[in-house]
Amino acid sequence: MKILLYLEAENFLRKSGIGRAIIHQQRALDIAGVAYTTDPHEDFDIAHINTYGIKSLMLIFRAKRMGKKVICHGHSTMEDFKNSFVCSNLLAPLVKKYLTFLYNQADMVITPTEYSKKLISSYGIKAPIVAISNGIDLTKYARSTKKEQAFKQYFKIKDGQKIIMCAALYFKRKGIDDFCKIAEMMPDVRFIWFGETNVWTIPRWVRHLVKTNHPKNVEFPGYIKGDIYEGAMTASDVFFFPSHEETEGIVVLEALASDQNVVARDIPVYDGWLDNSAATFAKTNSDFVSALKNVLNGKIDKRQVGYQVAESRSIESISSQLVAAYQKLLGE
Repeated sequence: MKILLYLEAENFLRKSGIGRAIIHQQRALDIAGVAYTTDPHEDFDIAHINTYGIKSLMLIFRAKRMGKKVICHGHSTMEDFKNSFVCSNLLAPLVKKYLTFLYNQADMVITPTEYSKKLISSYGIKAPIVAISNGIDLTKYARSTKKEQAFKQYFKIKDGQKIIMCAALYFKRKGIDDFCKIAEMMPDVRFIWFGETNVWTIPRWVRHLVKTNHPKNVEFPGYIKGDIYEGAMTASDVFFFPSHEETEGIVVLEALASDQNVVARDIPVYDGWLDNSAATFAKTNSDFVSALKNVLNGKIDKRQVGYQVAESRSIESISSQLVAAYQKLLGE
């Protein structure tokens, strides 16, 4: 069999979790020895669609006319569209209707967690929905002195300086406002937010927060990948993820694979795969501050169990699940 892995608007999405997810799919198929293409003009047996634009919809219609099987990847929901771009809350009901229509064109929907499966199922999707993690490359996030040094040199990290990092788009949904409020309550710690979003697509208050209206101990260096980012994952003291809504949270998997302490908001997406034995959860800013201080002071260390969670969702593990879903769809 041959799989078409399709990502519309790649230049726009490559910095997002969806951009990472398709790279993980490619790696998973390489491991399994399954042929794939990213060119929709080549022959294929299954079109695995990762995006939701008009080109994606047209490709679904074309694949169906050709008698090919179609998988829509449920990376997005109405719930995680809210509190993101300008007018996202106003448009959210329309987005739900569109996603429902699009997912109903598929022969199968793959989504990263049981939580996102439950949400998508509630839309009235007729196709079978399968929960398969986006997976994580354990070797990529293994501790490296070279990478850690690259991170420390780039940010001029001083010996003994405490670092709390996050990686996300500039969205209220990601908890960017709480990240800054908590940093203000911990002035002796450096807070670094990796990632970026086109500033003209986000609300003005978020734009101002990123540009000027944030505490002195908060930094927004933009989108950084490679050695510096991977070094930050292992060399920082805490990965802090205050997101309000996710379908999985690839960056959390990256942190767990980096053998890093994770403090995250207590939200339903983690139910069934990430619990208090592997990460520290909180709901209020005061509880976040308490949890972060306990990690920094060495009172909390859940890294060993957290890494085991990452191992359970490694790309090698996900590879077999993905291939099984493809084979089931083709009746093999």
